[in-house]
Amino acid sequence: MSAMQRLELRQGQSLTMTPQLVQSIKLLQLSHAELAAYVAAELERNPLLQEGEIRADAPSLSLADFLRAKQKAQALGPRIVPGPPPLRSPVAPGSSGSPGATHGEIGPELEETLARTTSLTEHLEAQLDLVTSDPRLRAIGEHLIHSLDEAGYLRDDPAEIAAYLEVAPADVEAALRLIQTFEPSGVGARDLAECLAIQLRERSRLDPAMQALLQHLHLVARQDFSALQKVCGVDGQDLAGMLAEIRRLEPKPGLAFTPVRVDVLVPDVLVRPAPDGSLSVELNPETLPRILLNRAYYAEVAKVLRKEEDKSFLSECVQTASWLTRSLEQRARTILKVAAEIARQQEAFFRDGVSGLRPLTLKSVAEAIAMHESTVSRVAANKAIGSGRGTYLMKFFFGAATGEGEHAAKAVQHRIGQLIGAEKPGNVLSDEAIAQKLKQEGIQVARRTVAKYREALRIPSSADRRRRHSREA
Repeated sequence: MSAMQRLELRQGQSLTMTPQLVQSIKLLQLSHAELAAYVAAELERNPLLQEGEIRADAPSLSLADFLRAKQKAQALGPRIVPGPPPLRSPVAPGSSGSPGATHGEIGPELEETLARTTSLTEHLEAQLDLVTSDPRLRAIGEHLIHSLDEAGYLRDDPAEIAAYLEVAPADVEAALRLIQTFEPSGVGARDLAECLAIQLRERSRLDPAMQALLQHLHLVARQDFSALQKVCGVDGQDLAGMLAEIRRLEPKPGLAFTPVRVDVLVPDVLVRPAPDGSLSVELNPETLPRILLNRAYYAEVAKVLRKEEDKSFLSECVQTASWLTRSLEQRARTILKVAAEIARQQEAFFRDGVSGLRPLTLKSVAEAIAMHESTVSRVAANKAIGSGRGTYLMKFFFGAATGEGEHAAKAVQHRIGQLIGAEKPGNVLSDEAIAQKLKQEGIQVARRTVAKYREALRIPSSADRRRRHSREA
């Protein structure tokens, strides 16, 4: 070996997200209505796919049928797996429209759910297509976009995302910085301070004083203005102007794209009491598309094809049919696994109602079933669980604990509504009195928490309720 020749070993990272994996992830997010539409389109373009059982007495397809299907598929163009379907129609920032309601609240009229609108995911993906042609950056960017919650925040740890995608953390950070330049301003932030900082930077208002303010948002929440003046190095007038500017920003930029539900809420999973007293969890067969690869037709056509382009189309059909059937089976197993764990951890809800809800996070479910948190998040999107107590979006079962205890916030809110609903005209409960009653029931909440939950229920204050009872009397 000459002096000019060398052998070198280099270690590097490569992106392993194949197109099939990206499509499988998208399929997992779809509602049953969107999935049914996609499967129907595949049945139209792929002659090897059959819906339901393939009966022995079914009429056989001819070579001419296959060639006609090929022409139709070419006319339809490349197949596209849709992104996550919108559940709500956009509500413009500052408008009086409600962004929608989960089960248990009054939903929109059916006529209001028919319009198809652009989702946050679609809006961001369109911008990603415009700003970069780098396939690696686009693949990472797409994963990040699909990991955002409905408010536009990235809750997953970028380091965990890098490990999951088997890419360098710096690549994930670069893709995230790119997404943070997209509209709506503030999207892609990891917390409130970063969301506000992005918006202020775009307005050229992120000076040192404002940075210090964002680092001490807890003082803003406590309204400790004297401490804020010290840490920001400003006087009271300047601080007031800074706070006014903060209030004009959008803390949840993604909600402008949160659409109203587009289909009637049909459960993907059914939870019923079993004879032994446990809970039975099963998939709703009405929402499961059942398609099969017609191998007999494949073998018959493969024997008579002569042209290479026909053979290529046949090969593509069998590959996509095999992938789709496997992906649908995997999707069903994943949904069932997540739903079973939700039912296990929220068993008290299915027995006792909302009062039995317990705090539940995506992370706790993911750890219990050995899945990635982002996978659980995708399953929970656009899926519903049906039971004897009604049909609820999966997201309904997730929620944090109250700040002072281990009770689910929804359960505490529900109990507050019950206490106020049962009060008598001559004994209207103040927020402090409600907090004391809850304490006697083992629920530790502060008066300010009671006030917050009461306002969320749109219940007037005790003074307003007394005046209303006086007028009625």
